[in-house]
Amino acid sequence: MKMSQTIRLNRYLASCGIASRRKAEIFIKAGRVKVNGNVVTDLSTTVNDETDRVTFDGKPCNTGKELQYILLNKPAGIVTTASDEFNRKAVVDLVSTQQRIFPVGRLDKETEGVLLLTNDGDLAYQLTHPRFEIEKIYIAVLDKPVLANDLKKLRSGIRLEDGRTSPCRVELESGAKAIPLRVKLTLHEGKKRQVRRMFQALGYHVKKLRRISFAGIRADDLNPGQWRHLTQNELAKLKKLISKNIA
Repeated sequence: MKMSQTIRLNRYLASCGIASRRKAEIFIKAGRVKVNGNVVTDLSTTVNDETDRVTFDGKPCNTGKELQYILLNKPAGIVTTASDEFNRKAVVDLVSTQQRIFPVGRLDKETEGVLLLTNDGDLAYQLTHPRFEIEKIYIAVLDKPVLANDLKKLRSGIRLEDGRTSPCRVELESGAKAIPLRVKLTLHEGKKRQVRRMFQALGYHVKKLRRISFAGIRADDLNPGQWRHLTQNELAKLKKLISKNIA
């Protein structure tokens, strides 16, 4: 991407594959970004790719990169970060690529399943911003059967310490192959550890949690820990979904 006009610094960092726009704002506030040799912490700062020199942690940033879109079937026990201050194994350690990539959104350490990684900051922003209401589907295995009244509460929203959750779809597994205590939830928001906290608020413990779909993307062809590049068809569907939500 070659720019001839100024854009906000957080968007520029996202276009360089440093992080999503929201994460880039955190880096800016922390003083990790310099423009023309000077530390910049003002989020309203704009830069020009042709005339300004931007560095992150002392390393030059540039937009001349190959965009990567990767699907990972995240295993339990791995943290969803690009790097970890405690030197724990992170999701980017499972993926082999020459480009600097970062996860799109988060799954907590013990949650498994579909996770996208990319260096396309704009797409990551659109897939994680609440206003786009991207669909996420989870399977939760609980410590006891769910009462019918609690299913109604889950569907209408649960009050948590950071606000009430939006209504969601909740289904119990049925059929001969159904595993007792398995519940499928379809959400359109992404509060921190939301599924686990929703059940905890009702007196249940989530023994296992797996995300089976994110924005319509599934990882049924991947074993835990395996990854692949998105297909052109999958990427086209993502971009179509975003454009539809913008309209």
